[in-house]
Amino acid sequence: MDISTINRQLRDSSAEQIIRWALSQQLKTILTTSFGKNAAALLQLASQVDQQLPAVWIDTGYNLRDTYVVAEKLMQRIPLDYHIFSPLMTSERRNATMGGIPSMEDEELHKAFTYQVKLEPFDRAIKQFQPDMWITGIRQQDTEHRKTLDIVSRDARGLLKIAPLFYWSDDQLEAYVQSNQLLSCRHYFDPTKVQDGRECGLHTSA
Repeated sequence: MDISTINRQLRDSSAEQIIRWALSQQLKTILTTSFGKNAAALLQLASQVDQQLPAVWIDTGYNLRDTYVVAEKLMQRIPLDYHIFSPLMTSERRNATMGGIPSMEDEELHKAFTYQVKLEPFDRAIKQFQPDMWITGIRQQDTEHRKTLDIVSRDARGLLKIAPLFYWSDDQLEAYVQSNQLLSCRHYFDPTKVQDGRECGLHTSA
């Protein structure tokens, strides 16, 4: 597959057209969601193409109440094949043994924390679905790492990663959510990022 050529061909396509192209490849595919701010956009777009598409949520156990409430409502409203993967250890137990969410100053402890709450559950999702393709809501403007990617890329695991919203701006995303009257959580927290503009680990790990 010539990824560079495909990206040129898809550059001016709509998000729905990109999803249709992806699913037309007839590869085993999953979609992931964080249920973060405006995450409903990708879920809505995907459901318009294939309501049987597996949608994976890695619930770290540290989401805020607003996120959990919105997530439940979105899963009821937007038809997809939802699957929730959680860490093997409860957040209460981890907080007791790790002393809460590790700061970036303790790099090794934070790396272990990230593996427990996000990477290990995602590994289980990969083993269960054995996908060849991964549809994700990442956008070019999110992080420095993502600026090196494109609509279609291949990650360290060998998965073909599809980002239908890659070139969308914040204004475009918010406008889509509002025009479609979709719910969006006002308060979202990712314990593995700690700060904005930082990777959570899913898109940089093998």
